[in-house]
Formats: sequence, C-alpha cells, structure tokens
Amino acid sequence: MLQSSPASEARVEIIDGDPSSGVLLLCDHASNAMPAEYGDLGMPASELERHIAYDIGAAEMTRAMAQALNAPAVLTTFSRLLIDPNRGRDDPTLVMRLSDGAIVPGNARVDDDEVMRRIRRFYDPYDREIIAMLDRFEAAGIVPAIVSNHSFTPVWKGAPRPWHVGLLWDADPRLAVPCIEALRRESDLVVGDNEPYDGALAGDTIDRHATARGLANLLTEVRQDLIVDAVSARAWGVRLASVLKPLLAAPDVHEVKFYRSRVATRHRRPDADSDCAAPAQKELTT
Repeated sequence: MLQSSPASEARVEIIDGDPSSGVLLLCDHASNAMPAEYGDLGMPASELERHIAYDIGAAEMTRAMAQALNAPAVLTTFSRLLIDPNRGRDDPTLVMRLSDGAIVPGNARVDDDEVMRRIRRFYDPYDREIIAMLDRFEAAGIVPAIVSNHSFTPVWKGAPRPWHVGLLWDADPRLAVPCIEALRRESDLVVGDNEPYDGALAGDTIDRHATARGLANLLTEVRQDLIVDAVSARAWGVRLASVLKPLLAAPDVHEVKFYRSRVATRHRRPDADSDCAAPAQKELTT
C-alpha cells in the first residue's frame, strides 16, 4: 500500500532504545511514501508498490529487531525514488530517472537545484538523526555497531536468487563474518556473503556513518518474498536479533578500528555487470 506523507511530516522515524544495546539499527528504504507536493512522480500506483520504491518488509523487520534488542533505530519516511539516502551525494543513482525498466516521469527533468532541494529536505534530516543517535552513544561512553536493513527481489532478469539472506560488508569483518558463520549454521538457510550485492559502495550510509568512524557494521539483505507481510517480517527481525545479540557482546565490536575500504579497487574495475556500470538500467541495489 502506498503510504501518504504530508509536506509537514517528519522525514525520519525514530525508535528510542537503550545505548547499552551496543547497536544502532538503520532502514534506508523503509517507505514508499511521497510528500503531497510530489504526488506520485507521474508513476502508476502499481509501480510504487514494487521494490523500486522501497525495500519491501525491511521497515517492519527493523522495528522488530529494535524491540528484541532494545536498540535505537532510524528509519526513512519517504520513497527512495524521491532521493536515495543510501547513495553518496555525487552518485548518479541518487535520483533515479529509470529503474528496473520503469520510467520515473517526475524525475525526468530534475536539475541540480532540485536535487539539492531534496537533499536538504529529505537526505540531510536522515543523516542528522543518525549523527544525533551516534552522539547519544558517545555521551553514554559506548562505541556502537551499525546494522542497516534492506531487502532484495527473489528473481532478477528471470533468474531466481537462491539466498534467503545476504550479509553485505566492505572490509571490516568484526560483525559481518561471525554473523555469516552463525546464519550458515542454521540448516534451513542459504546465506550470501556479499550477495546479491557487494557491500563496498562509496558514500552509502554504512560508508558515511560506520566506515568513516571506524565502527563495526554490516548490511542485511533479506529476500522479499520471505518478509512480504508484517508477521513474517517481524519473525525475521526477531530471528536476526537472536543471531546478533551474542555477537554484539564481543569486545572488539565496540572498539574504534579503521579498515582500508575496498571501494577504490572495486570502482576501478570496468565490469559491465557491476553496480557502477549503467546504473540507471540496473535494479536498485541495497
């Protein structure tokens, strides 16, 4: 269902939690809502129900994780088609004009001034709330991990995707590697390590707020058919929280450590199938 988002509505959803949980949860693509002034960006309602507008199931999964871990969380309240907060400011997919074969008429003539307007009104408030949450951890004397929750389509270009869940990470292994190992011990799961996407993305939310600060992190991707309704999404949130909770007790997860990012190496490869090649023609990732 398309959610409404009046112009006066806050651009973030905040879940208060206890900094002693040791983790900040994020959901970059939580909503398909559009402020009234943007209407539907000229798109049919059916298109705004698809993955191109938001990460199906990710918001409810994040809320359940926050409750299970008693952790704070920050979620967006606007569609990624308006502007994608999980992209760097200079990323060509920051405002999509074409996504998975769907033209976005409301973005067709977006100029630099309009992009900046959307950054100020939507992208920046989300960033500020994340920073404010991290300041709360610092005030409490706690170095947090950051976990960002996403979802992915079960089929891409006609090919079924086998993974139930994927863990994306750049170079910091502290949380991602033990989480992958723990999930792989569960016999009913096919777990992707940097699948179906690569976790090294310059300027994304993890890069801006975790990698740049030396904070342990990971990005979860759960297949959308597994979290398509609130009950299943919440169940997955509880399941992931139960896996993460003992891992968050590891002392090194709460130390500031800097790792050399794979971004520069990855972006030098002229790979036609990479997330960097012809981005407007590809599925919206992470």
